[in-house]
Formats: sequence, C-alpha cells, structure tokens
Amino acid sequence: MRIPPRMLGVTALAAALLFGGPVAASATAAPATPVASASSYSVTAVGDICYSALPSQAHDTLDLIEAGGPYPYPQDGTVFQNREGELPRRSSGYYHEYTVVTPGSDDRGARRIVTGEKSQEDYYTADHYASFDLVDYGC
Repeated sequence: MRIPPRMLGVTALAAALLFGGPVAASATAAPATPVASASSYSVTAVGDICYSALPSQAHDTLDLIEAGGPYPYPQDGTVFQNREGELPRRSSGYYHEYTVVTPGSDDRGARRIVTGEKSQEDYYTADHYASFDLVDYGC
C-alpha cells in the first residue's frame, strides 16, 4: 500500500498537538512544512481515524487528491469555508473539500474529505460536516 506524502504533514501536526511549538516535517516526497503550535489549534471537536478504518471510497478519494484528479463531481476541490467551525480556524482558501462516494446514494451523499493545504492534513466526515476525524496514516 502506498502512503501519500500527505502523511508527513499529519505526523507534524500530531507532533505539534502533542508537544507544542513549531514542527517541521521533511522528506524527499514532500517539502518541509512548518506547522503551527498546538495553542493555535482548536481541535476539541475533531477526533481521529486510522487510514485503515476509512471506507474504501475514502481511500479512492485520497488517491484522486494525491493524483490531482480527475474528480467525479464539479464541487470537488472547491474551497471549504468551515462555517460550522468544527475545524481549526484558518484563512479563507486553506481548506478544500472532496466527495467520498456513498454507495446507494442518489446524490453526493454526506461523506467528504476536507484537506488543509499548508499542513497537508486530511479530515474525514461521514455526517456532512457535523463532525470530523483527522486521518491518521500511521495506524
């Protein structure tokens, strides 16, 4: 199984949340990415989920994000406004949303991946933004 370079940003974010202070991740697959300190994140509403526990359709969506598309819906890749305030506050344009196909649904369904561009974190929601889980690629 190929782990996307986005994992490095998630690892850095997790380290920042656990230990505080700026953290940088680096590898040949992704450039170094500084992450804000834990005090700048309001993550009480955000849980976590292992990559392996995601539905297979979420894996498909993450693979499409990694490849840069093409996406099945025209809304995919658009800016997510975080109007619900469930994710850490960031400037407009920081988050983007992508559809996770819901088998049997006549429309896009309620499942999404929301990405944070600078820290390359990925969030999964199965309930149309009512709650989010940070995707943990390390479990």
